[in-house]
Amino acid sequence: MVSLSVKVRLLSGQDMWTLPAVPELGVPEPIVMSDGPIGVRGTQWTAGDPSIALPSPTALAATWDVSLAQRVGRLLGQEARRKGVHVLLAPTVNLHRSPYGGRHFEAYSEDPVLSGAIGVAYVRGVQEHGVAAVVKHFVANDSETDRFTVDVRVSERALRELYLAPFETIVREGGAWGVMAAYNAVNGTTMTEHARLQREILKGEWGFDGVIVSDWGAAHDTVAAMVGGLDIAMPAFGSPWGDALVDAVRSGDVPESLVDDAVARVLRLYERVRAKRDLPTVDGVALAREVAARSFVLAVNDGVLPLERGARIALIGALAKDARVMGGGSAQVYPAKTVAPVEAIDAVYAIGADPRTKLPPAPGPFVARFIGTSYEATLPDGEARWMELPDGLMPEAVTLSGRIAASRGGTHELAIRGIGTFSLTAGGRTLFAGTIEPDSGDPAAVFLSPPERRFPLELAAGEEVEVVVRHEVAIPLISFALGHGEPVGTPEELIDEAVAVARAADVAVVVVGTTEEVESEGFDRTTLRLPGRQDELVSRVARVNPRTVVVVNAGSPVELPWVDEVAAVLLTWFPGQEAGNALADVLFGESEPGGRLPTTWPVSASDSPVLSTTPADGVLSYSEDIFIGYLLWQRGDTTPRFAFGHGLGYTTWEYLGLEIEGDSARVTVRNTGVRSGREVVQVYVAPREPDDTRPVRWLAGFAVAEAGPGETVAVAIPLPERAFQVWDSGWRTVPGAYLIEAAHSIDDRRLSASFHPR
Repeated sequence: MVSLSVKVRLLSGQDMWTLPAVPELGVPEPIVMSDGPIGVRGTQWTAGDPSIALPSPTALAATWDVSLAQRVGRLLGQEARRKGVHVLLAPTVNLHRSPYGGRHFEAYSEDPVLSGAIGVAYVRGVQEHGVAAVVKHFVANDSETDRFTVDVRVSERALRELYLAPFETIVREGGAWGVMAAYNAVNGTTMTEHARLQREILKGEWGFDGVIVSDWGAAHDTVAAMVGGLDIAMPAFGSPWGDALVDAVRSGDVPESLVDDAVARVLRLYERVRAKRDLPTVDGVALAREVAARSFVLAVNDGVLPLERGARIALIGALAKDARVMGGGSAQVYPAKTVAPVEAIDAVYAIGADPRTKLPPAPGPFVARFIGTSYEATLPDGEARWMELPDGLMPEAVTLSGRIAASRGGTHELAIRGIGTFSLTAGGRTLFAGTIEPDSGDPAAVFLSPPERRFPLELAAGEEVEVVVRHEVAIPLISFALGHGEPVGTPEELIDEAVAVARAADVAVVVVGTTEEVESEGFDRTTLRLPGRQDELVSRVARVNPRTVVVVNAGSPVELPWVDEVAAVLLTWFPGQEAGNALADVLFGESEPGGRLPTTWPVSASDSPVLSTTPADGVLSYSEDIFIGYLLWQRGDTTPRFAFGHGLGYTTWEYLGLEIEGDSARVTVRNTGVRSGREVVQVYVAPREPDDTRPVRWLAGFAVAEAGPGETVAVAIPLPERAFQVWDSGWRTVPGAYLIEAAHSIDDRRLSASFHPR
């Protein structure tokens, strides 16, 4: 007979990332967890342990390709096994309710059907390797403001038809082995304690036989969390399990049968992940490049793209040199190498406008040394981060040392980004010795985006100087960075330089985008405008070169006030470590930009029908009910900048036929262009009789068609029963006539046919 205390030990982290080995229960090794979703971080989260960095989840969803999503999952399962990880905390399938949502880039879409389909394929791919996928964040965790305490008020119908829908699809069809309970409350009950949603619906109604793990630090109440259906409380620090759970069982507040059920689920998890699978090796670098190119959305093109090889190109923008390849927070990993556009495209480069308010990490290599131990590691740049210290070491301090070379003379800037006690020396001269205080009360924000202190340093052109940062370690967690900025002209001079470079070129490629200061985990956005003077840069470049191509390096929608002034607009999301190579492939036509928008892009933020993410008195009301994204855009008079499903590609398509065969739509299309290409065939459902209680039309399914020039191809797209149902104290099929529409996008519907669901 295994004791209660032994059973309880299995249900809580022994540290930040692992469940303990409990040999008495047949678990002889720890169960290791790691963040995703674009790469497998591992337990230490450091550049000394690099990971493949794939494009952002918005990019993966923009491919609308479930087979590609499954290949991504396989790669991440392979990466997890390589790093000794059993449980991957991904994918994120919360919805794009508002474009202000801080983790918009980390979720797939505003549509639950698209989110669910991509999520199912991703989960299947991960779990093929015997690695558990944990779908998150259950549920209605669609914004970051007051994320630890916000109470989301949402109708049962909206929960069922929108926010629960992708989770249900992934649990039922993808067979996910894990689900993560979110920080927020839903309708008055915090999610880690929500028996109605976790125990009754997820485990009961949907038949989920996996584990529910808390978001890190989300579980607080011992009795309420166990009764509410939580299985695993993470991490070790602050866990409400342990002796408190043993006492709650012995006092009768928690039935021991609930503990036994949680233990059984963890044991089932261990059985699932204990055996490695022998699968073909996936080339991660090649897949990262392929996914990026396939995700790029060609939003505007007057024929300038693809470019001819040999064209004189002006490449402009700070992000062309320091590409934003991933979002911040749980989605961040350290790739072994990142390819920026300036490395992949033969061009004359100019900064033009730098949107960043903090200095980028100094280019390495740097050597990190744990003072008081023999441990040291070589890092590719000046960012030093360990969420869990290697080998359990606890140094008295960490030093980061390396050389900085001046390509131009003048006043350089060094910066320390971090909190705590630091010293900084350059060439043996002390530039700083003191303490930097936190500027936020959110621990995650402090860790992910700490404050910065800058220090001037005069260097001659070609001069090299030894730089050393020392950080006194107070807790077993390290996060700081040494930044470096070379002397540059004034903002006006930088734009003037870019204009001159663009005027002399055949084509100007301007890379603009967001920064980690405006788009990241830990906070919501307050504007959709591009930071800094990037809008002005684009307009001034376009005035002198009509062949201006704008590359938008942002994870989610931004305003594009200059869109009618430029020749082409290419939306590249956060494109992962192969950003530059994928961009070159697409610009020169070696790959087609095959992406279609997974969410609607407004002309301006104020046009968005759902915008606010700010709670009132701790409550965030989803008063729009079942109408978000394109479902709500269709009910208004405002036209978006780019509609849901939009994307041009490098060829054209004719829709030849739509036939309803049983419960499936068969769509025939022909490639009418001169290049091979891919078309995302979208099928929408619309009631023939207007019904104000339902959207005008909604996505029922989709498929990717591939064909060469002049070729015809047909795809079959199921019409699931759920597409004709509403939640009304249960799923109810609404009878009557429906219009089935085959479309290139929500606002470009090509063919239609009538259908009566059975």
